[in-house]
Amino acid sequence: MHLQILIEHTFPDIQLTYKWRLPCYYLGTRPICYLNKSKDFVDVGFWHASHLTEYASQLISENRKVVRSLRYKHLDAIDDAIFIEILKKVEGFKNTSFLE
Repeated sequence: MHLQILIEHTFPDIQLTYKWRLPCYYLGTRPICYLNKSKDFVDVGFWHASHLTEYASQLISENRKVVRSLRYKHLDAIDDAIFIEILKKVEGFKNTSFLE
């Protein structure tokens, strides 16, 4: 819930839809991120992760070609400022291809 609050507070006009049974956030028609809850953690996946080079050490690819994610095992592991900074950075690439 904390991550959802951060996303929706950062982008009041963001739309939540479900794709592949996952909550996905869109600005207009462009995806920004998705949430994936596992047994032990929550991933916040970003399709535009290739543009987030300065956060490469924090992003997990785990055998995925395009998507990388922030992985949280505990609520206190979330750094709100960094998370919001990444969201805003991703917003700047919303009209750019994922693969560039």
